Amino acid sequence: MLAGPSGVGKSRMVAGLREALPELLFSVSATTRPARPGEVDGHDYHFVSREGFDALIARGDLLEWAEVHGGLQRSGTPREPVERALATGTPVLVEVDLQGARSVKRALPEAVTVFVAPPSMEELARRLTDRGTDTPEQRERRLRTAIEEMDAQHEFDEVVVNDDLQAAIGRLVALVVDRDAV
Repeated sequence: MLAGPSGVGKSRMVAGLREALPELLFSVSATTRPARPGEVDGHDYHFVSREGFDALIARGDLLEWAEVHGGLQRSGTPREPVERALATGTPVLVEVDLQGARSVKRALPEAVTVFVAPPSMEELARRLTDRGTDTPEQRERRLRTAIEEMDAQHEFDEVVVNDDLQAAIGRLVALVVDRDAV
């Protein structure tokens, strides 16, 4: 399981991990936020309406879900693909926020949790600005959330600082190969 602040580079790290370990099942999260340029429904996320998300919750189809960034959006992990893969011994990568990580760890105590940290808060702010996908208000909200997330990194089994993307991906690959799960 992988978590970390918005803008820390999780999506790039996940892409590198998926390339290096094609047998790894990447759990595609459901989210109510709109797609960013280049994101593909069903590959990057399952983009759903608030009503569609409510239906997933009501049916018990989510392993975990949370309101994110002060209610700006909701995201969750579809239960069935994760449970199916784990039952067959396939390693699974679940990318979640802090709330999601706590929920998944309660549901699957054997899950290995990895927190991706930025080299500094200044670098995280720069990355969020350079990404250009958020308004200044959204960026400030993401930075406030990041402070809370950084304070909780001790709850994770591993911490990987993304100060060099390829080295961080290499660390994740080693964790999966060594433990056969993230």
